[in-house]
Amino acid sequence: MQRPTERRDYLKRLPPGYYRAQAYVHWSLTVEGRRQGWLKPVFYYRFRELLTHTAFRYEICCPIFCCMPDHFHLLWLGISDDTDQRVAMKFFRRHLNATLKAVGFELQSQGHDHVLTEEQREKDAFETVVEYVARNPERAGLVQVDAFRDYPYTSCLLPGYPEIKPFTDNHWPTFWRVYSHLRQHGVSRGGWSEETAG
Repeated sequence: MQRPTERRDYLKRLPPGYYRAQAYVHWSLTVEGRRQGWLKPVFYYRFRELLTHTAFRYEICCPIFCCMPDHFHLLWLGISDDTDQRVAMKFFRRHLNATLKAVGFELQSQGHDHVLTEEQREKDAFETVVEYVARNPERAGLVQVDAFRDYPYTSCLLPGYPEIKPFTDNHWPTFWRVYSHLRQHGVSRGGWSEETAG
């Protein structure tokens, strides 16, 4: 007798259009078995490198990411009308998984995503979402209450602007100015100027 084929339960995604253009998507990727031991500075630098390549290649920016001991959070914003975050995430996951496998770990077969609603995209609400993601280490007891800014594996990434760091003075005005500039001029054509970064 033939055994029934095992069927994995996949999370349902929204239609493709929700992930394109200027979509705002919170992605969560979990390590298989929630195993720990891989999150070290050398891995973190590789993670940032892969995120940088993904951001340039697929025209996204990441206003906050947080590498937890057994999972990752990334909040991505599309820059171009041609941006497709599902394609970008497939690329990012493939390379991130290869890096994890090199040290004996791997990602679960499917990540989780939450496409932000129109209300969550409003400036104040969006900044609250970013802080919620950043406070993950605090909720997990990895840092003291209100010390989430000091967690070493949380940051942001705007392609072409390595000096922008979250939680610094004037961060949000600078972030929104740079994001607007990238939206108008694109990642490869945006160019650098002191005036843009403020």
